[in-house]
Amino acid sequence: MQPVRRQTLIAQVTEQLRAEIAGGRWPVGSRIPTETELRELTGTARNTVREAVQALVHAGMLERRQGSGTYVLSACASSALGDYFSAARDTDLLELREALDVTAAGLAALRRDEDDIIELRRLLARRNELWSPERVAAGSEEEAVRADLAMHRGIVAASHNTVYLEFYDSLVPVLQEQLEEFPVGAATSYESGHITLVEAVIAGDAQGARDAAQHLLNEVRLRRR
Repeated sequence: MQPVRRQTLIAQVTEQLRAEIAGGRWPVGSRIPTETELRELTGTARNTVREAVQALVHAGMLERRQGSGTYVLSACASSALGDYFSAARDTDLLELREALDVTAAGLAALRRDEDDIIELRRLLARRNELWSPERVAAGSEEEAVRADLAMHRGIVAASHNTVYLEFYDSLVPVLQEQLEEFPVGAATSYESGHITLVEAVIAGDAQGARDAAQHLLNEVRLRRR
């Protein structure tokens, strides 16, 4: 495993661990390295490693055993939720995301730590940078969409609710498909709304964060009409 660059963090560490398991480095039934060892292997902070491992626990790939460590249960993640979401109606998914994003934003404002703040600022800056052109160049839309989803996922991660994070991870593929159906660029960026959301979380303003998340989802609803 190679050290993970600072800008990757939870989602990319999760994927790296997933790849190591799928590739057979840690076979089913074996114990994976400790959090301290994983921090050294990936070059990331304790909270990042903990969130990544927990995501794979909820995905059914890992199991924590009290006093013993974390063991590999399966070489592949359960895709049941992802398959279900892929077949769901857009309106149902939007309502689910509304319940998830708004609540998670409020929790993130109450629970975010210094690592979360640093990461959210980085994710916001990257997201807004990629969405700043009037129309993102062909071939770059996917990267911009991923950056948008990474920013929103960062807020869910900052809520420190692992069940919320697992649900969001299951939603990401279908959300990406939906976002790619629309033009990507400054006209659909809602940059100020995203700034308001992240700054409310950083400031610890739970109600402001919930209001900002709801406002952004209202914009999504209007765009789909």
